[in-house]
Amino acid sequence: MTALLLRLAGPLQSWGSAARFARRSTENAPTKSGVLGLLAAAEGRPRTADLSDLAALRFGVRVDQPGTRIRDFQKAQHADSGKVMPVSERFYLSDAVFVAGVEGEESLIERLHLALDAPRYLPYLGRRSCPPSQPLLMGPPKEIPLHDVLREAPWQASRWYVRQLTRMARTTGSAPGPNSLDILIDCSPGETPHLSLRDTPVSFDPRHRQYAMRGVRTDHVDLPSHDPTSVLRPAQPPGGAPTHTSPREP
Repeated sequence: MTALLLRLAGPLQSWGSAARFARRSTENAPTKSGVLGLLAAAEGRPRTADLSDLAALRFGVRVDQPGTRIRDFQKAQHADSGKVMPVSERFYLSDAVFVAGVEGEESLIERLHLALDAPRYLPYLGRRSCPPSQPLLMGPPKEIPLHDVLREAPWQASRWYVRQLTRMARTTGSAPGPNSLDILIDCSPGETPHLSLRDTPVSFDPRHRQYAMRGVRTDHVDLPSHDPTSVLRPAQPPGGAPTHTSPREP
């Protein structure tokens, strides 16, 4: 089997697995339906296309930067009738970074890699209002099991987030960063799931969207090695002009 990793980073992300009336929530990590929808869009598949090959892919995600949950209110007005729709409540993850991966047959994974390199439709992180802020691809496909690829991938947290953790570590005397990263991955055949989600897409047809259940196992991996001094600012040379760095640069 072949695995492909995607970096999901942006100012806002929203990964809903359930929507009830005017309340649109988000999970704490990307859903399988959201990421497979991104891949289908990159290939230019219509919403009525067969998704069975994508749904059969093994899916996993690693939480590199959890982000902050925020709430927004939206209202809409019908373009033709002018009727005002009910105010909706929408939730997002702000400043989050995830590493998502899919595993499957080499030919399909290679095709998805090419599609993400030149997507037919612009990718978004759960909703069209949430564009990615960094390249999605984290390199070519690898002939390594998905769990091992997620375990070995470099930590993708933003530099401002690492600086923030470093400052907190100086204050508290703790390690500069988390000791481990959370992983959520599809169960292998015969495994007992830790939780279940109805987010495996059967059809994206807007007239009758369908999703199936999947079992998910949770795991933790040691934080991939990183150099905490990489986030320190260079010393100002004597007589040199002061340097400024945005606290929110990636």
